[in-house]
Amino acid sequence: MSSPSVDVVLPCLNEELALPWVLSRLPEGYRAIVVDNGSTDRSADVAREHGALVVSESRRGFGAAAHAGLLAATAPIVAFCDADASMDPAVLPTLVALLDDGSADLVLGRRRPTTRGAWPFHARAANLSLAFLMRRATGIPLHDLGPMRAARREQLLALDLTDRRSGYPLEMVLRASSTGLRVVELDTPYSPRIGRSKVTGTLRGTVIAVKDMSRLLREKRE
Repeated sequence: MSSPSVDVVLPCLNEELALPWVLSRLPEGYRAIVVDNGSTDRSADVAREHGALVVSESRRGFGAAAHAGLLAATAPIVAFCDADASMDPAVLPTLVALLDDGSADLVLGRRRPTTRGAWPFHARAANLSLAFLMRRATGIPLHDLGPMRAARREQLLALDLTDRRSGYPLEMVLRASSTGLRVVELDTPYSPRIGRSKVTGTLRGTVIAVKDMSRLLREKRE
């Protein structure tokens, strides 16, 4: 079996219903690394049945799961994607192309809702506020934290990310910017997820995410 050209990290908590579709959408040469973050359903078994590499991460938190996937990756390029079917892995090559042609070092997928109900109002409002603060902190004209993203593995590891909760995606952008990496945004479709959201799909999850990210922004100003 040839080595993958891109490893796709999929943090996962009880996503057995969404995983079959998500994993079926991976392009050729892209390997799925499903990081089971304490699922109580058959997520891990379903992932294995569909050919994914499964990594277990007992520490709860998006950052903990995402970073465990990064450490398990071996491909030269690592992408991140939610495992809830809100994002289509089939579009990942459009992000990776910007790395391949030298246009970017970190590519973020700007979410573009496909239906009115795809992105809850409270989550969109929180994202608008955080995007403004992110632009002010980095000087980069970004509009979204971009849960779907891609970068070179060695450059990601060199960022030495430490957040293990909801602030992980923002810390990646802030550190990439401060170290001179080129951060670029690309429109990507965003659809209603399958199942219940654990983070921005709930008010409590959104509050926790905003709290974690606000702390990172304060630390950057200080």
